Parts: sequence; C-alpha cells; structure tokens
Amino acid sequence: MSSPTPVAAFTQKTILKFPPFRTLWMAQFVSIMGDFLALFGVISLITFRWHGTPVQVTAVTIAYVLPLAIISPVAGVFVDHWNVKRVMIASDVIRALLILCLVFVHDVPQICAIFVALSAVSSFFSPAQSVTLRTLVPRESLLAANAMMTQAFYIVRLFSPFAAGALISALGEKACFYLDTASFVFSAFMISTLVVVRPQSQTEKTVDKLTQDFLEGNRFIFTHSGLSFVFLAMAVAMFVLSSFSPLISIYIRDSLAAGPFLFGVISSMVGIGLIVGSSVMARFRNFPKPLVVLCGLVALGLGAGLLGTFQNRFMAGVSTFAMGFAISFVLVPAQTMSQQETPPAMMGRVSSTFMSMISLAQVLGLLLSGYLAQTLGIRPLFVASGLALFIIAGAGYWMVRNGTVAQPAKAAESAGAQ
Repeated sequence: MSSPTPVAAFTQKTILKFPPFRTLWMAQFVSIMGDFLALFGVISLITFRWHGTPVQVTAVTIAYVLPLAIISPVAGVFVDHWNVKRVMIASDVIRALLILCLVFVHDVPQICAIFVALSAVSSFFSPAQSVTLRTLVPRESLLAANAMMTQAFYIVRLFSPFAAGALISALGEKACFYLDTASFVFSAFMISTLVVVRPQSQTEKTVDKLTQDFLEGNRFIFTHSGLSFVFLAMAVAMFVLSSFSPLISIYIRDSLAAGPFLFGVISSMVGIGLIVGSSVMARFRNFPKPLVVLCGLVALGLGAGLLGTFQNRFMAGVSTFAMGFAISFVLVPAQTMSQQETPPAMMGRVSSTFMSMISLAQVLGLLLSGYLAQTLGIRPLFVASGLALFIIAGAGYWMVRNGTVAQPAKAAESAGAQ
C-alpha cells in the first residue's frame, strides 16, 4: 500500500493540498516552533535569571551544534538501512522526554548534557525526515515541497522570538519547555499516521571508496578558484553570525539594560533581514557572484560595527536587520554558484562539504566568541569584527580585480576546454 500519486505536479500554492505532505509539514512546523521556543527559553534562563556569562551561553549552543556536525554523517548511513517512520517517531518521543528534563535543571552543565543528547537524537531524525519527504512527494513536486519546508523554518525563525519573549515575560521559561515537549508529541502522532514505503538500499560502499569520493569532491572545490572563494566567504560570514548570536542576549542585558522581550524583538530582526535580503537577491542575478558576496561581507561588517558603536535600542534593531540582510547576500550566491559550477556526479559531495563548512564555522565562532567577549568586551568585539570584515572584503576585491578569482563563465569555459 502506498500514498496516491497526483496526476499533475504541485506548486508551492497547491502542495499543501496533498495530504501526506500536509501531515509531514504540519508535524515539522509545530516541532520547529517548539524548538525555537525551548532554545529561547534556555538562553533567557541563563542570561536573565541566572545572570550567566557569555562563555556559558556559547557553551550551551556548542553542546547542540557540535554533535550534529560529528554524528550526522554516520547517522545517515544507519538511516539508509532502517525504517524511517520508526526512526522519526522514536526520535520525537526521546526528544520530548529530554526537553521535559529542562524543567528540572539547576545549572549550565546539566543543560549542556541534555543538549548533547538532544543533538545526537536529532542527527538521526533529520536524514530520516529527508528520506520520507522524497518518498511521499512525487519527484516533479519536490522543488515545491522543499520550498515550503524552508519557508516554514523562516516563518518560525521570524515570529518565535516575539512569542517566546512574551511567553517568558508572562509565564516564565518553563512554559517554553512544556510547549516544546508537547510539540514533539504532536509531531510523533502526526508521523504515525503516514504510510511510508521505500525500497531497501541496493548499494554499499567500502570505507576506502567513500574516502576517495570525499577527497575528490574537496579537490574539485579547492582547485576551482571561484567556488573556493565564495565558500570561504560563506564560512567567514557564518563564523561572524554564530559569534554574535549567543552574545546578543548579554549585550541587551548589560548594554541596553533590557530583558527577554527586547531580546525577542532584536533576534527577530535578523530573520526579517534574511527574508528581505533573499527577496532582493533576485535583482542581482546578472551580477558576478563573487562581487555580490563581497557586498554581503561589507554590509555584514557595517551591521557589526553599528551594533558595537551605538548603544541604543533602535540602532540595535537596525544593525541586526542589516546583518541578516547581508548574510543572504553571501549564502544565496554561494549556494547558487555551487549548483551551477559543480558537475552532476559530484553534487552530493560538494553540497556536503558546503554544509560541513557552515557547521565548522559555527562551532569555531561559538568557541571563540565567549572568550573574546570576556577579553575585549562585547561592544569592542562587535566593532573589531566589523573592521576585520572590511579588511577581508577589501582583500577579496583585490583578488577579483586581479583575476585571482575566476568568474563563473570563465571557469565554465576552461572546464569545457579541458
């Protein structure tokens, strides 16, 4: 028994009319909303109730990000041989119990331990969810389905800080943890109603072959000057953003003398900037992508500098909006150039390297941000980051002007001539 296949391909406007996808989308939308509420609740708990340090805030984020970067590749191998529906249900149930444990924590090490376990379980859920989406949705409708899943994330990323800030102000952080627990239970129930049928994996590769493929993909990236340039620029941008994210709550508490509600408002400005920037990016489709990326780095440096220079709430909102806007000018061209320049046979390997660089940059940013903030101070660190981005962008512009960075068209021509 399998899910019915529609005659015509779905669009973004009609994909939610397909019952299996609608069920999966609703499960994930509610679950993601709960995740953001819980994360906001944890940061608020450490920052405003326990008066934690920048190092403690970043430690919790690292406890979640690092296991994802390490375990996910291995988890995907197991998921290929397991029943994905059972994996998702089990993951949701386990994560519900782990989030419930946050109600009883008394210190940061306990939160870190829970987040490590939560991240490990999530490493299995994500590939299982990806396989399920591809199994349920017709091939010709996958683009619309993935677009809707992505939009769900950005919508939640935009509105959840407002909701969490108001919820914590009224009921406290524990309310966020209870709601996230309920969201995982809801997700598990919705997934249990799905019929997921997929063929067993037919290919197996040795460790030597997997290693060879991995090295081949990385060799392609770092011998392609255009790709390596935008990938490294993307890593720098993600490093800065991940450095700032856990420090904004401390900045709001100490520099702006505000609480959880303003933290929610300011955090949402990053999401608004990302959405607006992604929309504006369409007007720059004919511009050289390395130059667009450089503009993104300059704008990111400007946002960072403004955040550290001005000590008022309005400029905090403006600067975080600018940072979100700028990030879209780095990530979107990097992703597009990766898709355009990579041979089809290497797309998976290059894409995985792209994601690995994002994760690595996030971890490094989180590891260094707390200690740099304690050494330099948060506002001087923001200003220094802005200056560093201007210098990096200037060096990149010099490379582009001198032909060190190949333009996409030139790279394609040279590849075709070989």
